[in-house]
Amino acid sequence: MLTNRIDFITGYNMPESEYISKVRLAGFDPSDGLDRGVSRFKESMWYIVKILFFLTAFPVPQAIKAVFLSWFGAKVGKGIVIKPRVNIHMPWKLELGDYSWIGEEVFILNFEPVKIGQNVCISQRTFLCGGNHDYKDQAFKYRNGPITIHDGAWVAANCFIGPNVIIGADAAIGAGSVVTTDVEPNSIYKGNPACRVKSRWND
Repeated sequence: MLTNRIDFITGYNMPESEYISKVRLAGFDPSDGLDRGVSRFKESMWYIVKILFFLTAFPVPQAIKAVFLSWFGAKVGKGIVIKPRVNIHMPWKLELGDYSWIGEEVFILNFEPVKIGQNVCISQRTFLCGGNHDYKDQAFKYRNGPITIHDGAWVAANCFIGPNVIIGADAAIGAGSVVTTDVEPNSIYKGNPACRVKSRWND
């Protein structure tokens, strides 16, 4: 007959035979596997600017946003469009090419460099996630990676783009897709996980 015990953290009534977790988050070291790239002071200043000019619903002029991004180390092309409520984690690790668009509530978690080419459209609520953890490590150490999106690509609304992903030129990612591997140029991908459906242009 199984006896139960009360987990002292969760209060969950656990059978004695239940599997015991090996994860130990108290051992997590935020400096292991992550170069923040700038001083804590500069990072703090960016958070203030981000709250006032990027996360706001107020339509701040594009030229002002471009200037702030450049001040904080981003490489910014001409004619960019950044809609309200866009969350850019580390602008000093961002490249944004000419005439590219970033839609409302896009989140760019760029622990590693994110490079967005020219004439790229990143639609609403897409998550460019350059952060990850090693699930085989008990302390859950970082396993981050860069993201590259080449010229002319379109990432539709509510997509997830994981670390170490390269999206080829003129590729199109269907709404709500989850992309964790590279995407071929001139291709339409959709689904979870995203799979190639057909070519975008049939010249």
